[in-house]
Amino acid sequence: MRRRLRLLLAATTVAALPLGTAAAEPAAVRVIAQNLAYTWGVGFLPDGSALVTERNSARVLAIKGTAVSTAATIPGVRPAGEGGLLGIAISPTYASDGLIFVYYTAAGDNRIARFKLGQTPQVIVTGIPKANIHNGGRLAFGPDGHLYAGTGDAGNTANSQNPSSLGGKILRMTAEGRPAPNNPTGTLVYSLGHRNVQGLAWDGKGRMFASELGQNAQDELNQIQAGANYGWPTCEGRCGNPRFKDPLLTWTTAQASPSGIAVYNNNVYLAALRGQRLWRIPLTDSGVGTPTALYQGTYGRIRDAAAAPDKTLWVLTSNGPTGVAGGDKVLSTDG
Repeated sequence: MRRRLRLLLAATTVAALPLGTAAAEPAAVRVIAQNLAYTWGVGFLPDGSALVTERNSARVLAIKGTAVSTAATIPGVRPAGEGGLLGIAISPTYASDGLIFVYYTAAGDNRIARFKLGQTPQVIVTGIPKANIHNGGRLAFGPDGHLYAGTGDAGNTANSQNPSSLGGKILRMTAEGRPAPNNPTGTLVYSLGHRNVQGLAWDGKGRMFASELGQNAQDELNQIQAGANYGWPTCEGRCGNPRFKDPLLTWTTAQASPSGIAVYNNNVYLAALRGQRLWRIPLTDSGVGTPTALYQGTYGRIRDAAAAPDKTLWVLTSNGPTGVAGGDKVLSTDG
């Protein structure tokens, strides 16, 4: 009876898990904000407040405590299908430069822009292929101080292996949108052979991880190396081909369909859309341990996870304004 009460108070449900995972009683969840619509990405300002993007409205929301307001509306956003206002990243030197970076779908392509609050965004990267599907969209600053972007193949598998295309890649750039020093080929391309990258994160050892949506069989968590080829469309998941880098972990698309990831308390947390759960993956010296599914089916589709300045883990949902009671939410947990 006590265990049942604890589960109810935590507002979680753990359903039967796939072979190789272990059920767990996750930490309690706090609702930071609700009645939102298609939240996509989150970044934190030096004062601890957050900026959250909404895909279809083109709004950047400011969240301070539990107060929500509109910080900016990005001009030129053309939401359709999986496209719209997607990732956001805060400059690591925001205290001195005030820069915010966003990734969005425009009329003819996907773009990256930067802006200061109250000012018009300046586009710094154009020409990332767009479509109703596979637009990528995640932005994150790495420990090297450079900006990384995950892109998708835009439904054209040839983009992923084409070194001249920005589609199906992880890009690495300066704050001005130019290729970062020591990129493998001197272009924006840092790694290639991706299908649709929507999660980027680093651990304390500087290891870079990325989540990738598979086609029909295997979603992926990859460890990213400069210049490596991750195999799409030849490989979906592991294929053992020495030309390509195999993923660390795979899931069926029903279990995951991954989006954002975060490194928090020596785990990778992977947000699952179709899988409607949050995967907790222990980090080890040699790679990763056995994943555990959290909040399975409780909050619907989960879009992003991020380590917050207050030492909690923030989680964003992606169900639309009427998909679940209370619309889309920003949640906080101790993991």
